[in-house]
Amino acid sequence: METIDWKNLGFGYRKADYNIRCWYRNGKWGELEVSDSEQVTMHMAATALHYGQEAFEGLKAFRGKDNKVRVFRMDENAKRLRNSANGIMMAPVPEDLFMDAIRKAVKMNEKYVPPFESGASLYIRPLLIGTGPQIGVKPAEEYLFMVFVMPVGPYFKEGFKPTDLVIYREYDRAAPHGTGIYKVGGNYAASLQAGTRAHSEGYSAVLYLDAKEKKYLDECGPANFFGIKNNTYVTPKSTSILPSITNMSLRQLAADMGMTVEERKIPVEELAEFEEVGACGTAAVISPIKRVYDADIDKEYTYGKEPGAVSQKLYDKLRAIQYGTEPDPYGWTEVIE
Repeated sequence: METIDWKNLGFGYRKADYNIRCWYRNGKWGELEVSDSEQVTMHMAATALHYGQEAFEGLKAFRGKDNKVRVFRMDENAKRLRNSANGIMMAPVPEDLFMDAIRKAVKMNEKYVPPFESGASLYIRPLLIGTGPQIGVKPAEEYLFMVFVMPVGPYFKEGFKPTDLVIYREYDRAAPHGTGIYKVGGNYAASLQAGTRAHSEGYSAVLYLDAKEKKYLDECGPANFFGIKNNTYVTPKSTSILPSITNMSLRQLAADMGMTVEERKIPVEELAEFEEVGACGTAAVISPIKRVYDADIDKEYTYGKEPGAVSQKLYDKLRAIQYGTEPDPYGWTEVIE
């Protein structure tokens, strides 16, 4: 194994030793298979390539101070992948099969789980693709489920430091009642143009407004948005937002800290009222936001150059549960034996 500089890992692909695969054929799922290949061979008419029959997940494993390896809320990822599969007419992966594949992938690549004090983690990518050939627009009859892993550092190279967001009204990420609630590749393809422009102009991500009226806050690039004001945690309610497992966890923690939690429509003008805002998701946990710039009306909303006190508290609490340094009263983590 190569010598890895754990403290300076970026958030990018890095080969581990093994990945786990399972085929759906003849109406049923097969057995888990172990592979050391990074390649997938499929029919040139596979539905993943033509009609977007593809869904994925992202979750992490963490090495604790006790040297135990913990995976965070993989049962929720299993449910979300099943929901995505049903949404675009793929064979859903049974939750037990999903979790067994995760356990096997982590265990077989355990040497790639970064050490406790490094700030890095093992990123886990489950992937489901339609491999059966179709030229008519209809679902495949064959699917491949895979799990591969890699050690990663922070998603944003700044780490837990506030970044800037930008609003552009000319781009939509997902339509109401479309595929925004599913974790499918097409949503990310739809965000590449706006995201690339934002990065070139010095922003970490785009804060999308709702596609129908352009009045309300929606997704925050590759993450969910939240705002803090008056001891209240506020996050958008929308039919085009991916239900973030991190956001779900933060809402629980906020409620248990005595905060009010609101899932509702958030008018863009309400940005002026928040004491703190952030983006949350698996990759970054929380990415605090220091400024939101509304490019269409040349207006900016600022929140300070350091993470807010509530964001810091939520971030520290969730990370402590993930790494096993504080008790997990919710049963969110599983130790991989």
